[in-house]
Amino acid sequence: MKIRFGVGTGSQADPAALPALVDRLESEGVDSLWFSELVFAPAVDPMVGMAFALSRTERLKVGTSVAILPGRHPVLVAKQLASLALLAPRRVLPVFGLRPAGPGEQDLFPVPGRRGAVFDESLRLLRSVLRADDVDFDGEYFTVRGAGVGTRPTRPPDIWLGGRAPAALRRVGRYGDGWLGSFLTPAEAAAGVIAIDAAAQAAGREIEADHFGITLLLAQDGIPSGPAARIAQQRPDIDPADLVAGSWPQLHRLVDAHLAAGLSKFVVVPAAGDVSGDFLDRFVAELLPRQN
Repeated sequence: MKIRFGVGTGSQADPAALPALVDRLESEGVDSLWFSELVFAPAVDPMVGMAFALSRTERLKVGTSVAILPGRHPVLVAKQLASLALLAPRRVLPVFGLRPAGPGEQDLFPVPGRRGAVFDESLRLLRSVLRADDVDFDGEYFTVRGAGVGTRPTRPPDIWLGGRAPAALRRVGRYGDGWLGSFLTPAEAAAGVIAIDAAAQAAGREIEADHFGITLLLAQDGIPSGPAARIAQQRPDIDPADLVAGSWPQLHRLVDAHLAAGLSKFVVVPAAGDVSGDFLDRFVAELLPRQN
């Protein structure tokens, strides 16, 4: 499996710092840059961020970690992804999720029915339009005739999904090309891989072995008391150190454990929100040698 490490911008990333960040990642040979969907936060919009980063680079991959699909028309999303993939082949890594993480943002993504059911149907339509022209689709929530996105990339971008609930894992197996989990212990990640593979097999599909990854939060100087207390309250049976790395050595420990669980793609997000300076220096020194 190809082991790869990318940088996640997180919620507090300063848009003014993005040009320098993109240039540094490209020059250092970092694999990928990931944008979160956080409308009310300072972070840039994922699609805009991806387009900007692709326009100034030749090698850097870009992804969403994660963007919200339910609440958007799948054909319009397909057009955006096809356009990006045509301009930067094999460098667009979309990951979609069920609902936004930001408080109060769910109302910005209205859906015409149960969110999970709309998500499933959205994925079916999205994948159809990315792979064929003149698509006719009759669903419970979407109906289109002769839908297409014009010129399509020779190879459509893989569609990865987030989530950790049982229904989310089944969705990955049925409709996704890969999984990017978050806030999972290594044991939970291993169980997630098994569940996804089982769902894929039941659907007559197969998820490639190196299409499993996770977003890892790094608090370089120890997990702050506030987040540690929230983790303990929400998940009292879990050691916070199994979810968040409190140092670079602890990050390596988590990476090793997740590799043993079957994951090989890692998005590292600094808990402090600053992706420049010392974080990037250490990221390059600590993690790039681990890629194969």
